[in-house]
Amino acid sequence: MDVVGVLLNSYELILESSEYNQVQSKGKGKMELTIPPCFKPYDIRGRVPDELNAELAAKIGRAFATVFKLKKVVVGRDIRLSSEEIVSALAAGLQDTGVEVLDLGLCGTEEIYHAAFSMEKSGVDGGVIVTASHNPADYNGMKFVIRGARPVTEDSGLKEMAEMIVSDALPPKQEKAGKIKNINNKEKYIEHLLTYIDTEKLKPLKIVVNSGNGCAGAVIDLLEPYLPFTFIKMHHQPDGNFPNGVPNPLLLENREETAEMVKKYGADMGIGWDGDFDRCFFWDEKGEFIEGYYIVGLLAVEMLKKAVGAKILYDPRLIWNSEELIREAGGVPVMTRTGHAFIKERMRQEDAVYGGEMSAHHYFRDFGYCDSGMIPWLLIAALLSKCGVNLSELVADRVAAFPVSGEINNRVDDPDAIIAGVERAYSEGSREYTDGVSIAFPDFRFNIRKSNTEPLLRLNVESRGDVKLMREKTEDILRLIRNKV
Repeated sequence: MDVVGVLLNSYELILESSEYNQVQSKGKGKMELTIPPCFKPYDIRGRVPDELNAELAAKIGRAFATVFKLKKVVVGRDIRLSSEEIVSALAAGLQDTGVEVLDLGLCGTEEIYHAAFSMEKSGVDGGVIVTASHNPADYNGMKFVIRGARPVTEDSGLKEMAEMIVSDALPPKQEKAGKIKNINNKEKYIEHLLTYIDTEKLKPLKIVVNSGNGCAGAVIDLLEPYLPFTFIKMHHQPDGNFPNGVPNPLLLENREETAEMVKKYGADMGIGWDGDFDRCFFWDEKGEFIEGYYIVGLLAVEMLKKAVGAKILYDPRLIWNSEELIREAGGVPVMTRTGHAFIKERMRQEDAVYGGEMSAHHYFRDFGYCDSGMIPWLLIAALLSKCGVNLSELVADRVAAFPVSGEINNRVDDPDAIIAGVERAYSEGSREYTDGVSIAFPDFRFNIRKSNTEPLLRLNVESRGDVKLMREKTEDILRLIRNKV
């Protein structure tokens, strides 16, 4: 593997830190409020118990219910050892405000999404999953949605919740606490997943599935009776001790073992998930990892077969392959800012049938405009059954047509200054600012953007069929970044 390949394969997709201690001024003469470090732009994420614990979780529950005037909330948790205590405290906080709590128990993030939009008519107006996805074992967190599975972010309520907590403005406990009920919604969730494919047309594929000891294994077991597939199951049992490492298929060492299993068993493909399985990753029959960028193109075409002329969303990091395939399939390509909250909002605005990020998040209109880690692999398996070719053959021409660097992270002190310097160095290219800056030339383009949580720059480069040019430009831009331009 070349130097660029090593760089792109060894990074963490999302690095979290406690540096997001945002100070919010409350006006002249008033005390400034320091937002707890676990409050991030899109969710809550922090070390347990220093940054997130049962006491804070109970207050978060009360704040969530108060800010959004909630009546009935679904909650669930991942497999982390701290999750049960935190979700119990969260539920207690919700109950203290009179909210009825429906507890899904151990589940994936998308099961909360599904419950939130599918149970809306029965009065569900909010949902919370206790999870830290692929973060280290001593982390935990929460992701929030409100009525119809709409995401809650810093701008749409998280900051207000944090300010309510730190200013001791939480309402008093209700005399009559809300009820709590354990429910099992998995049957309806499985039924929904199966609507995306025709099980009668599936062929008996052999598939390696690596759940990483996260929550995905239980869903595979429930889907298995309906599918003619043979599953080779890796790290299948949920285990918050993470005996095989925290599930993150983007780590090179985690990719390799899945690749070896695909080759060992002669599987048709491999699939891996992060802990809460809202992202899924693919390996072809040769054990080669497939960049999420190319999966976006495949899924866009498949969704357009069912919704001719529909709009498809994609993020600006890598675009040429997606745009070409969407247009050829009769769809309307729509670029949107990176990040689940932005994509979900834009999908609703555009009524887009599908949206995809190269980071392996895939969003579906029929799934409440939310991301799912199960629907993508079902669609790809159905495609393999239908087309009669290997997964490597499905993407080979696209990989050749638009070779990519993959996302490369660099820790820097002054990202804005470096971005400005890179812009000066490539001043002759056309520019676009949907997210960070994208600079394009006839034969190559790149996007450079700041991380939302740390002093990192994220770089993606692609070319038109020229691997050598892509690698040269990648090294040139990296040299500018590392030399601080």
